[in-house]
Amino acid sequence: MVELKTEASIDAMYAAGQVVGQALSAVRKAADVGVSLLELDEVAREVLRAAGATSPFLGYRPSFAPTPFPAVICASVNDAIVHGIPTGYRLRDGDLVSIDCGALLDGWAGDSAISFVVGRARPEDVRLVDTAELALAAGIAAAVVGNRIGDIAHAVGRVCRTAGYGVPQDFGGHGIGRRMHEDPGVPNEGRPGRGFPLRPGLVLAIEPMLIGGGRDDYDEDPDGWTLRTSDGSRAAHAEHTVAITEQGPRILTARVPA
Repeated sequence: MVELKTEASIDAMYAAGQVVGQALSAVRKAADVGVSLLELDEVAREVLRAAGATSPFLGYRPSFAPTPFPAVICASVNDAIVHGIPTGYRLRDGDLVSIDCGALLDGWAGDSAISFVVGRARPEDVRLVDTAELALAAGIAAAVVGNRIGDIAHAVGRVCRTAGYGVPQDFGGHGIGRRMHEDPGVPNEGRPGRGFPLRPGLVLAIEPMLIGGGRDDYDEDPDGWTLRTSDGSRAAHAEHTVAITEQGPRILTARVPA
């Protein structure tokens, strides 16, 4: 079931989204060579605590997962695409890191993700991260009244494919509101003019996932969560929570400087 949000509800989701943006900015600022993924998780936890928010990630257990998720961020490094569990791994010079974070505030959810390189960046990694952001921007630009989910999916996929990157199948964006994952699903590839119509009050998490090697297949780690590129190439992930309004797409998870 798809729920359309009121203007007041979207404003409340914006407040939750600002907490997410603050958490991601704080994690990005703290990420450096020698810092552990668990330490980055603690940075995000502190932002949530200070804002009076909770995490929709912590304890989350969808049907595919063997165990509840144990952290407030997903931390995916290098060939990890998404859903990486924070560990004691300490970041190294040149690591490509994707951080996904959510917040629940006053009953409403926000969800966003960023990718970045720690230390000296390889040009191919910069291009991969930049393309993820371009794909996200293209998806957001298509999130207008009168379009359909397929228009968002097509816009995202076109940027990814034109750049020569793979797109992991079966994973993409989603509706969001009282819960982190709601209907409808938002694929990262699709046919324009198809799918659920975009109406005022619909709120979506749009999240391109790119595989640097150009293949679409991936493997699952023994932890049952982490997805990795099958060819060992690097991956990037970008995400915003976006409201469909009569005035155009409204980004609810803008990233504010830490």
